[in-house]
Amino acid sequence: METQKKAPRGTRKRDVPLTEDGIYAKALELIDADGVEALTMRKLAAALDANPMSLYHHVPNKDAVLRGVTERVGSQFRTPEREDAPWQDRLRQLALDFRALAHSHPQLMGYSFGRADFIQPDDPFWRGLTDTLAAAELPTPEVPRVAATLRAVFTGLLVSELTGALQRWSTFPAAAGPDGDEAPAPSNHVIDAMFNCALDAAIAGVENHPARTRDKG
Repeated sequence: METQKKAPRGTRKRDVPLTEDGIYAKALELIDADGVEALTMRKLAAALDANPMSLYHHVPNKDAVLRGVTERVGSQFRTPEREDAPWQDRLRQLALDFRALAHSHPQLMGYSFGRADFIQPDDPFWRGLTDTLAAAELPTPEVPRVAATLRAVFTGLLVSELTGALQRWSTFPAAAGPDGDEAPAPSNHVIDAMFNCALDAAIAGVENHPARTRDKG
């Protein structure tokens, strides 16, 4: 009896039709495992057990896949509603929750933070940030400017952390001197303290913003 040959991987008919959500979910798995640069449409199709050409019925290219994955991860951002809490506490929790999201998908978020279109006006993070700054009684025209500054501070700090640059910089000697043994990398506890120190500085900056203090004076 002749044995029927199995069709090559990626050419067999799928039991479940492809969907955008399924494509983005699989792409995120591959990115988490190997990084953004390693993702290709061919690898994604193979992981989905689909013909590569069939992907293009749902997404036009890799860049569109990355945008879709980033939007879906960003939509997961949630921070507790604490309108009765001081705006300083709300801003701190917002930043910490944003950091937790970055740590959940470091490969993707490290890539996304470098894109100008990563944050959109209707994103939960941006809405939470602008609402918090409004609660800090910043003049309305200053809210988007300060929000943009804080977004740059938070994402820049997180990129440095996710790439290991922050950990390495913290081992540099305080002053130039003779070459010696390289200091050990700081523990997670130390990095947490460094992030909170930067957050303290950001909050103090909002508290002492010239427009805010001028209006209060």
